[in-house]
Amino acid sequence: MGDGKMKALFYDGPFKVSVKETDIPKIQHPDDAIIKVTTACICGSDLHMYEGRTAAEGGSGLVFGHENMGVITEVGPGVMLLKKGDRIVLPFNVADGRCRNCEEGKTAFCTGVNPGFAGGAYGYVAMGPYQGGQAQYLRVPFADFNGLKLPSGSEHEADFALLADIFPTGWHGLVLSGFKPGESVAVFGAGPVGMMAAYSGVIRGASKVFVVDQVKERLDQAKKIGCIPINFRDGDPVEAIIKQNDGMVDRAVDAVGYQAVDKEGSKEQPNVVLDQLIMVTRPTGGLGIPGLYVPSDPGAPDEKSGKGQILLSFGKLFEKGLSLGTGQCNVKAYNRYLRDLIISGRAKPSFVVSHECGLDEAPTAYDKFDKRIEGYTKVLLHPNGPLS
Repeated sequence: MGDGKMKALFYDGPFKVSVKETDIPKIQHPDDAIIKVTTACICGSDLHMYEGRTAAEGGSGLVFGHENMGVITEVGPGVMLLKKGDRIVLPFNVADGRCRNCEEGKTAFCTGVNPGFAGGAYGYVAMGPYQGGQAQYLRVPFADFNGLKLPSGSEHEADFALLADIFPTGWHGLVLSGFKPGESVAVFGAGPVGMMAAYSGVIRGASKVFVVDQVKERLDQAKKIGCIPINFRDGDPVEAIIKQNDGMVDRAVDAVGYQAVDKEGSKEQPNVVLDQLIMVTRPTGGLGIPGLYVPSDPGAPDEKSGKGQILLSFGKLFEKGLSLGTGQCNVKAYNRYLRDLIISGRAKPSFVVSHECGLDEAPTAYDKFDKRIEGYTKVLLHPNGPLS
């Protein structure tokens, strides 16, 4: 594709995405870089927009994709640490490295990249003017701060791609819970983030990791990495965990978020997982809630939930003296160290990847991933074709 044009995946409205031609991004600021995208992931968070469950508007020019990596093709005059040809992976957080929160390492809550809001991201509604990477090229703002250098070539590509979001976010879920090696953990949700939280528990030395879901393929995968699968369709998961653990767990992680469903697995019940975390965790234990949860949900099952107001057993939370942590993951707090775990062979998170395809196949991949059919659990897109 010539004349400064490229292909990108656009959001057209609920359950509709399409590949269209658009302009290749240009350097807009001295600190920018441009990458040729080698891999961009489809994330469960993208499905919230895809399903029309956010304020994203079809036809607004929104390009999805917040899990991105590639090779630098151009750098602005202010970029000092990176150069053309460098292979980098990007945190889903866009951060300037200059605000108070960034100085404290809380890059998910940067106040300098998205006026009126703490936090920015690529290709996500309300997260700033940053186009997503489900495209052939991507502009990287504040490139020196945001780009994590990787070994050249294509080795570990699928593993490194997960450093943009789900591997650090799963790790973050455990951190939020206050986890310490030797403790028991219950992870609710065995999607990509939940599976990474469970995997993080395994490699960080949890005595037991319980994983709660209703999808057989996900639970089978959890068992393969040494976790104890719990299907909530078979009965109360809290009772099942307490019975198998001979008591409540030390830590619990909510990797489901606001589209949680009831025990039949069909009707949405936004508070169900939060309440189960409270009930399954021992007094003075901890809850990690990477979620996600939103302040506005057009498709919520009730008016309160639509405003992000979710009823939970706060009295029991207080009575048990539970601590909790929540919020988006500060990817830069973890990605360098997780990269080195991958390089050393001590971590291989790409076991969650089920499919890899080109950009033209992305609309079909979204449909199948959203329906949880044909084993679609985590999809990697290669917008510039298969890796050599």
